[in-house]
Amino acid sequence: MSRAFTREETNENAIADLGERPVSAHRNLVTPEGLAAIDNEIASLRSDLKAAEGEGDKTRIAVLARDLRYWLSRRETAELVPPEEGSEIVRFGMTVSLEDEDGKQAHWRIVGEDEADPAKGSISHVSPMARALFGKGIGEAAVVSGREWEIVGLE
Repeated sequence: MSRAFTREETNENAIADLGERPVSAHRNLVTPEGLAAIDNEIASLRSDLKAAEGEGDKTRIAVLARDLRYWLSRRETAELVPPEEGSEIVRFGMTVSLEDEDGKQAHWRIVGEDEADPAKGSISHVSPMARALFGKGIGEAAVVSGREWEIVGLE
């Protein structure tokens, strides 16, 4: 048996084992920026898929097609939630400023699951922190993982 045949068989097995990207069971709430990001991802994947098909790269085609199915599904179920200007309680799309009992401060923007990036200051609306904050106003506290955070600002 040649090595090329073995390598191709391995690639075929990898494609068959690829599986679908899991889709969250939660509502797919998105900010206007999140919806634009989904649309950009779909356009990029379509372009990349076309190029991969031209090259005949079966593994890349399988990965890109899977990712495109995921993002098309997310686009189809997206619920655009524009920010609510002037709200005095924590809502989706807002930035919440917090302070714990030690004076440590944190600032989180509550966004959709696909938009969330804690390293950049955004958390998913289904995260424990966001769930603890929803419906509360400035001066109220939320307890997450045994730590109390007071809401000190809303944008």
